[in-house]
Amino acid sequence: MLEIKNIYKTFNKGTVNEKRALNGLNLTLNDGDFCTVIGGNGAGKSTMLNAIAGVWPVDSGAILIDGKDVSPLPEHKRASYLGRVFQDPMTGTVADMEIIENLAIAARRGKKRGLSWGVKKGEKEKYRELLKEFELGLEDRMSSKVGLLSGGQRQAITLLMATIQKPKLLLLDEHTAALDPKTAAKVLELSDKIIEENNLTALMVTHNMKDAIAHGNRLIMMNDGKVILDISGEEKKKLTVEHLLQKFEQVSGSKIESDRMLLSTD
Repeated sequence: MLEIKNIYKTFNKGTVNEKRALNGLNLTLNDGDFCTVIGGNGAGKSTMLNAIAGVWPVDSGAILIDGKDVSPLPEHKRASYLGRVFQDPMTGTVADMEIIENLAIAARRGKKRGLSWGVKKGEKEKYRELLKEFELGLEDRMSSKVGLLSGGQRQAITLLMATIQKPKLLLLDEHTAALDPKTAAKVLELSDKIIEENNLTALMVTHNMKDAIAHGNRLIMMNDGKVILDISGEEKKKLTVEHLLQKFEQVSGSKIESDRMLLSTD
C-alpha cells in the first residue's frame, strides 16, 4: 500500500542551517499494516509523514501509494489517498462549524459538488451511529460547534473525519501528545478500533515507547533520517521498552538522547 524508495530531503541547502532530514529512507507497508514510528528528536519521523502527504517535494527518490507514484503530485492532489490526524486537536476541523457540518465536509472530500447544500436524513443517522461508537456523548451534540468541544472530543472528531472515506493510508502524527493520559488512552483505543474495523493501512508517529509497542502489528525506529529498526510479528509482541532501548544502542552505536522519549515510557 505504501512504498518509500530511497528518499532524500535537505532543508536550507547551501546555508549554515543546512539540515538533511531524510537520508536514503526506504519503507514498504503492506495492505492492512498498522506501523508505529518512534525515534529521537530530529530523527525524521514527522518529515517522513510530510513527505508522504506532499507538504513539499522531496529532493530525490519516489513515493508510491497503492502502486501509484504520487511523488510529482502536490499536497491537495494526494488528499484523496490520505487521512491525517495532527498533534494539535485544533488542526483538521473548522471550529465555528457544527460537528455534523465538519463530518459532511469530510464525507464530500474529493467529490464533485452540486449547487445544493444540506445533510440528508440518511447521512445524519449514519453520523449519529458512528459517533455513538465513540461513547463520548457526541451523537447527542451534532449541532454543537466543534470549537466548544474538549481536546479529546475534537481529536475523536478529527479521527472520524480522516477515516470516513476509508483512505488508502492513515497518517497519525503524535495525535495524542497534546492530550492528558486518560483522554490519550481513549483516542488510541478509538484509533485501534477504526483501523481494525476498516482494515486500514496506518502509520502512527509517537514519542511514547509503550504506546509504540502496544499498538499496531509493526514498529519501526528512525534515526538520522532513515529506518534503523523494523520489528513485527512475535518479536514485536514480546518487545519491552528495555529491549527496544538495547536494540537502538546496538544498531546505532549510541544511546537515545531524546529526553522526551525517555520520559514517555510510562
